[in-house]
Amino acid sequence: MAPPIQKIVYVEDEPDIQAIAQMALESIGGFKVILCSSGKEALDIIPAEKPDLILMDVMMPEMDGPSTLAALRQNPICQDIPVAFMTAKVQKSEIDEFVQLGAIGVIPKPFDPMTLSDEVRGLWAKAHGN
Repeated sequence: MAPPIQKIVYVEDEPDIQAIAQMALESIGGFKVILCSSGKEALDIIPAEKPDLILMDVMMPEMDGPSTLAALRQNPICQDIPVAFMTAKVQKSEIDEFVQLGAIGVIPKPFDPMTLSDEVRGLWAKAHGN
């Protein structure tokens, strides 16, 4: 049985999407959500916060999601933190590429705020073999 998710870091450069996701994950899911607005900010915050899960946008300026994931995997503190991408890039080949990079899965954008927490829990359970 997978341990419960308590803390999520959400890496997203669009403030409106950040706000909707944070509200959905905290109000409906009961998670604690820490927001990062860029990949570079995530590299500073994630090692200090040690979240249970990282949700990350793929397309961000300066440092995209895959580059951020690769950089996180270089840090021993962050190597085993599960990462899921939230993106509009959901063709099978794109999803396969994200999984090859080490993501536990992909949540399609636009997402439904009412089901976002369930989608997160589903990926979490799958990543833990449940």
